Amino acid sequence: MGKAYQIIVVNPGSTSTKVGVYQNEERRFYTNIEHSAKELGAFADIPDQLPFRRDAITQALEEAGVDLAKTDAFSAICTGMPPMGGGVYEVNDRMAADAAKMLGSRHPGNLGPILAKDLADKYGARGFVVEPSSTDEFCLQARLTGFRGLLRTSRGHPLNQRAVAMRYAKDIGRRYDELNLVVVHMGGGISVSAHERGKMVDTADSTRGEGRMAPTRTGALPAAAVVELCFSGEYTKRELLDKIQKTGGWVDLLGTSSALEVEERIANGDRWAKYVYDTTIYQIGKDIGAYAAVLHGQVDGVLLTGGLAHSQYLIDGIRDMIGFIGPVRVYPGEYEMEALAAGALRVLRGEDIPQSYTGEPVFPGFEAVGLTQ
Repeated sequence: MGKAYQIIVVNPGSTSTKVGVYQNEERRFYTNIEHSAKELGAFADIPDQLPFRRDAITQALEEAGVDLAKTDAFSAICTGMPPMGGGVYEVNDRMAADAAKMLGSRHPGNLGPILAKDLADKYGARGFVVEPSSTDEFCLQARLTGFRGLLRTSRGHPLNQRAVAMRYAKDIGRRYDELNLVVVHMGGGISVSAHERGKMVDTADSTRGEGRMAPTRTGALPAAAVVELCFSGEYTKRELLDKIQKTGGWVDLLGTSSALEVEERIANGDRWAKYVYDTTIYQIGKDIGAYAAVLHGQVDGVLLTGGLAHSQYLIDGIRDMIGFIGPVRVYPGEYEMEALAAGALRVLRGEDIPQSYTGEPVFPGFEAVGLTQ
């Protein structure tokens, strides 16, 4: 029997903070601490919430009888950072400082690295983040666009996608780094990624207006029409960004982001709701086909995950459209908490070497790889 490691997982969200306590792979405690709009509204910016969230976490753990002094590692989500390589990072001072600056997107997940380091320092443990949302392992051809200086960026759901890919590899008795997979995370936002032998070589994330529509996002739009909207005087910059990233897709077309509600409307004969849902299925299928092409058709599995993967209507529609590509496996829900614990555990056991954050870009530019115009 190996050592029993205590790992505390922290996942700050928009209105709550999820906390889990793991002994090796086994979850011993879980809670989702709700934060009211009034509580969060007292802070000028997300990083200012650090003491409030930290105290809420420690109070919940102490009330549950968790001995924080026995913690070996704190592991947290990581969003809002510049492009980074995938894997597990041991949080250093620079990472915590950059997270506080919110150099990438603005999300409560920016607090992940700060909380992990703060708690680790306080209790004499190690602080990690796993598979940052800005994980960038793009192949070179995935970066270029036809607009000089405008490059595609890698941003999606790498934490859950990689966790599901590793789970699938284990399920079929193979190594993740020897498989080619198309992985689809389906929630309020939807991302589709090509995983080529352990690397996420291309991805389309609807957060930035790519790929298929999602419950809260528009997906890809005709670029010229969007430019015309920008100069029409009808929308502010913030309103258009919100439409693309928060209030588009089903919210704009159906007034809801709930798959259950949409399916109820379909069952009651709502033809428009069925048309929107079927179009989403159609667009997801197109994206899966595109990312199968990235893998030259050599696909060991198509993996469907996220909250929408609970919808049999959605799954059946996708399977009917793309089943010819390869085996389709469904992993409903999210595995983020388990993935955060597993990443830290691999390092503690010496099975993985944590990366060190430098703040330097993963892709320094085409000149660095010998490509100049």
